[in-house]
Amino acid sequence: MKSINRWMYGPTPEEKVRTWQGKLRQQERQLDREIRNLEVATSKSKSELKQLAKKNDIKSARILAKEVVRANKQRDRLESSKARVRSVGMQLQHQLSMVKVTGAFQKSTEIMKTTNALVKLPQLSATMREMSMEMMKSGIMEEMMEETLDSVNDDEELEEEADAEVDKVLFELTDGKLGQAGKVGAALPENKEEEEESEEEIQRMRREMQELLG
Repeated sequence: MKSINRWMYGPTPEEKVRTWQGKLRQQERQLDREIRNLEVATSKSKSELKQLAKKNDIKSARILAKEVVRANKQRDRLESSKARVRSVGMQLQHQLSMVKVTGAFQKSTEIMKTTNALVKLPQLSATMREMSMEMMKSGIMEEMMEETLDSVNDDEELEEEADAEVDKVLFELTDGKLGQAGKVGAALPENKEEEEESEEEIQRMRREMQELLG
């Protein structure tokens, strides 16, 4: 009888919520992996920054410090998205409780707002759009509003606030040897070979970080 009902009416509310929550758990695991990868790359960059500080290579250190600032911002973004994913899961569980009382899903502005925010994240966009369409059909959400991205391009954002943040990162990671603009000389390594090797290493690490930052 259950299979006949499913064929006629589609999945039950319980089955729909279970499927959605399964997808949300997958997205959460993906975010966890990205956060871990980002932390590993950032840790390597911080170690390299300390080495650059010992060489008083300010130019290369500032380049790498910018990547650390970007990585920190991206990590915060991923952590916020993970919290939103969990929030949607809990709200869906609440919807299921309401179904037992009212017999149907209820429209939820909160789910719509949270899902809209998650759609903006490239890593989750496809899955969240698919889920949004399914939730619209089930009556939980109204048609999604395409909102303008409120985040500014990372490079422009860095240009506006990088100096203070980069100096802070440099100061903290190098125990005060670098950072606090104007207090340190702009001397670079005298050894040309050492300078070239350092530059190559910086470029390699920047590429790795940028790949993770997507």
